[in-house]
Amino acid sequence: MELKPALPLRSWLWKAFIRTSLIPLIVVELALLTVYFLTNQSIRDAQSNYLHQSATRELQASVMQNAEIVEGQLEHLSSMTRLFAKSVESELAESLPAQSAQLAISPDGVRYSASDSGGAASFYSNITPLDRQDLDKVYRLGSLDFMMKTLKDENPSIASVYFNSADSYNHIYPWFDTLAQYPHDMDITSFNFYYLADAAHNPTRKPVWTDVYLDPAGHGWMMTVAAPVYRGDTLEGVVGIDVTVNTILAQIAKLHVPWAGYLMLVSNKLDIMALPPSAESDFGVPRLQSETAYSDVQHDYFQPADFNLAAHQPLKPLAAALSKEENGLLPLQLGGHHQLVGWSNISPTDWRLLAVVDESVVMQETQRLAVHYRDIGYLMIAGLVVFYLVFFGFLWFRSRVLSEQLSQPIIGVSNMLREIGQGQWSPQASPSPIKELAAMSDHALAMGSQLALAEANRSAVQQRLELVIDSVTEGLWEYAPATDCFTFKGALRERFGLPGEPLSQPQLLERMPPQDREAFRLFLKAAQHNQAYVAEVEFRLDDLQGERVWLLCRGRTLAHAEDSAVPPVVGTCVNIDQLKQVEQSLREKTHEALAASQAKSRFISGMSHELKTPLNAILGFAQLSRMKSSASHGQHDSDIDEIIHAGEHLRQLVDDLLEWSSLQAEVPSLSLKPVDVASLLHECLNMIRPQAIAHGLEVELRGHDGECQVLGDRRRIKQVLFNLLSNAIKYNRADGRIVLGVAVDEPRRIARLSVTDSGIGIAQELQEQLFRPFQRLGKENSAIKGTGIGLALCRELAELMGGEMGVASQPEEGSCFWIDLPLAQKHNLMEFDKSPAS
Repeated sequence: MELKPALPLRSWLWKAFIRTSLIPLIVVELALLTVYFLTNQSIRDAQSNYLHQSATRELQASVMQNAEIVEGQLEHLSSMTRLFAKSVESELAESLPAQSAQLAISPDGVRYSASDSGGAASFYSNITPLDRQDLDKVYRLGSLDFMMKTLKDENPSIASVYFNSADSYNHIYPWFDTLAQYPHDMDITSFNFYYLADAAHNPTRKPVWTDVYLDPAGHGWMMTVAAPVYRGDTLEGVVGIDVTVNTILAQIAKLHVPWAGYLMLVSNKLDIMALPPSAESDFGVPRLQSETAYSDVQHDYFQPADFNLAAHQPLKPLAAALSKEENGLLPLQLGGHHQLVGWSNISPTDWRLLAVVDESVVMQETQRLAVHYRDIGYLMIAGLVVFYLVFFGFLWFRSRVLSEQLSQPIIGVSNMLREIGQGQWSPQASPSPIKELAAMSDHALAMGSQLALAEANRSAVQQRLELVIDSVTEGLWEYAPATDCFTFKGALRERFGLPGEPLSQPQLLERMPPQDREAFRLFLKAAQHNQAYVAEVEFRLDDLQGERVWLLCRGRTLAHAEDSAVPPVVGTCVNIDQLKQVEQSLREKTHEALAASQAKSRFISGMSHELKTPLNAILGFAQLSRMKSSASHGQHDSDIDEIIHAGEHLRQLVDDLLEWSSLQAEVPSLSLKPVDVASLLHECLNMIRPQAIAHGLEVELRGHDGECQVLGDRRRIKQVLFNLLSNAIKYNRADGRIVLGVAVDEPRRIARLSVTDSGIGIAQELQEQLFRPFQRLGKENSAIKGTGIGLALCRELAELMGGEMGVASQPEEGSCFWIDLPLAQKHNLMEFDKSPAS
């Protein structure tokens, strides 16, 4: 850890005042200011939320109230339309003498009212021929002109009142020049203000409202409430009351909307029906043309597609909300401002009345309060800055006074400690009026006395330690990496003539034999690189008598050597010259024993080869004699058979000795590859069965269900199994049994090949000696022939193939000899050679 540079007492006290007084106060004040601003922000947020919720409720209540007003007005118009429809139906159904109305006829066959007589205007389209035009109906409808005039005069919002018949007759009030305005071949039934009231579109026969359309009568953009007139089940025509869009705008403009908002009307198809001109930029729709100087409208002419809310990407959320909810409120970005849009359903028409207010206007008062409290916070910060400047100056003055009062006693104690460090254990005391500083001076004096006593004890302990080290080791040494020099102490320096001053590493290495120098260098590197590791090295050094002495050197790096940037390496040296002599003697004895063993193996191998030549001749002549004797029916057949059996036994003995000596001399090369166990066991069983039958024994094979392959040398495995089967025959009982089997251990990935007999068994304490060479366990003088090396040879071969061999036996119950071999992978058909190097 890097220490910070020391500071004078005055500077230290000044920093202490700052750390313990000024900074905590500033932190506290900042925390209070932070709490103030956070509280202010929280209050403002709470006010904003409350005001927003209040505005939401008030806006929702306002739009619902206005929707009820509009709904009442529309319902009033619907009632007037229903009344007018009943009047027309009654007039047409009344039985009166037929009368003909006096109307003008145009050259192309249009019957119309040519002048304004104070009543309604008439227009009979030429799509109905003159001879088929119902003039009695025209006459009867004339009696309703007063009612139509009354409806128009009583309700200023009505633009016109009319009746359209099924044969394209139009009776409309107030009067206008229908011949000039209407197309002469106008099919009135093709307009929405007619067909929306027919039986297909209005089976309930109630008044219905149309969407906004361009009025053929020249009143501009219009919406109509229409009702059907039936005679029985026949639709005679449709009555209607027209209301212009401008009239609707004027009506809803009179309704109150809080926060300077505005109202608009949207149809059930999400088309804007009525929108104040000032709000057209908010919704991105063009202004509808309001000129009425047009005529010859042949078909329905509705508002452009731009007036549909779903046609504008920013308005799609509003369109979706209007489709789902009859009443609601939605914040929306309109015209670059955050707006609140509330809406309510108008029941008879399923229209939506929308109220739009600017959210910034709603939150204006909250913003003003927030700015006010923020300015108060800034004033508090300015006042705190002025206060802390004054407080800062006061603390600086107090730190100067305190530093003067404390520096003198502390300097006195420092001088006392310096004198103690120089070995003056009883310095002069430094008095102080401060109790703690006076106690520090007294403690310094007591420490000097204790250090004097400790120094005396340390000197005595050091002398004892040096005495112990001199009696156990040759001495101590210390290596300084910074100077690359050694320092020696104790008997080591005196016996080997090493100097008392530091000795450089090259000079020390010159005293060693060349073959020991590299090991010594590696020893020093190992000791330096790992402080927790005790390195060792053995090297030789010439003493003062010129004798080369073996030394064992141990060393490690000091972990807490604070007086040096590079820690030194320290250690001891022990004389191991006698141990080296004993080690050399043991090595020579070992070499002699190995040479004797090799000579024995060569002797056995040579002797076996020498015996095998005459033995083969004896067996050959004996077999020839046996053949001649069989041909002449000689009397010495049994003697010749005895010679052959004895010769075979001797040859088996010689073969076992040769095999054993070759195993002891070198590890044979084995060809390890997958071996099919089933075929191998059958082969062994067929080979041994005649011999077993000759001895009166039963042989049984117990195999593993399924395919089984082991990794090994087929010839060697067969040799081991044949040896085990031969022993099972030799050591079995009369009428005994031999079981040749295999079992698979899948978790261990091994196959166990076993030979079980029903012989006399083997005692537990003798089983460990079975696999030792030339051990027959007391059967040496029995009639059973053998050498005692067959099982030892089998175990050697099993281990060379990566397997294991063992026995399980109980006296009088029989024995089971087994060999465990690794299972072969089915996809592994590679052949491995096991050589001595492996």
